[in-house]
Amino acid sequence: MSRELIYVDSLDDQRLDRFRLRERELRPRNIPARVFKTMQTGEAEKITLGMFIAEGDLVVERALAAGCRLVEVLTDAVSPSPIVDKVDSSVPVYAAHADVRKTLTGMGVALDIMGLFERPAPLKLDELLTSARHLLVVEDVDNPTNIGAIVRSAAALGIDGVILDRNSSDPLARRALRVSMGTAFSMRYSRVTDASSTLIALRDAGYIVCGLTPREDARNIRDIGLSIPVDAKVAVVLGSERAGLSAEALLSVSHMVKIPMASGIDSLNVAAAAAVACHALIPQP
Repeated sequence: MSRELIYVDSLDDQRLDRFRLRERELRPRNIPARVFKTMQTGEAEKITLGMFIAEGDLVVERALAAGCRLVEVLTDAVSPSPIVDKVDSSVPVYAAHADVRKTLTGMGVALDIMGLFERPAPLKLDELLTSARHLLVVEDVDNPTNIGAIVRSAAALGIDGVILDRNSSDPLARRALRVSMGTAFSMRYSRVTDASSTLIALRDAGYIVCGLTPREDARNIRDIGLSIPVDAKVAVVLGSERAGLSAEALLSVSHMVKIPMASGIDSLNVAAAAAVACHALIPQP
């Protein structure tokens, strides 16, 4: 270990304050919660992009590989992560024992490394559409664990970009990043105000838009998947586990599709459904 470390013995040390920040405090910065709730989609990014925290060797390494700008690091005081040797000398690297680090993660686990990064800006929708053939659209999925699993499946199964409505969780939230194993850094995404109007725009742009729903009049996902041309542009649309896709969204899709269920089972977890849908509906080269 050649990198100079800044040792921190106390959990109360103010130099660790930014590692204590939770999602609302990390994004966006300096905007009170009551103000943020009333802001239109995209307004927060115009003021400041905020930050995110990557936890664990793999997630931190993938954030660095994606070009995310590192602000500061916390590692193990006894056995520092080898990643710190790759960190620019201008970035402070703090070191603390396990009892301090596990409290900061909020899950009782002392990870070898945590990195505080500047948040990259999401793409504008038209920027995403210029290069993405296969998209996943998410409406009202507010659980970061589900978003993380959805992003990981999307990256593995040929999705080029993810579109999230304003009510869906942040793919760069701590829990989302842990579940996605950092694949969010390689997955382009855009944030939109309204899913249904976006779906109409996708259809106008030539995408076959497939909305998942358990409705009786929806078509079997296997049949739709077999009918999609290999060179087609496809958008897979998922809604919340509680209510599913909104009526407006269902009116805006090309096809309503359902995953056949065994008797007595009405649906899958939304993250599991995303994996099944991407496998069934995204043409493989």
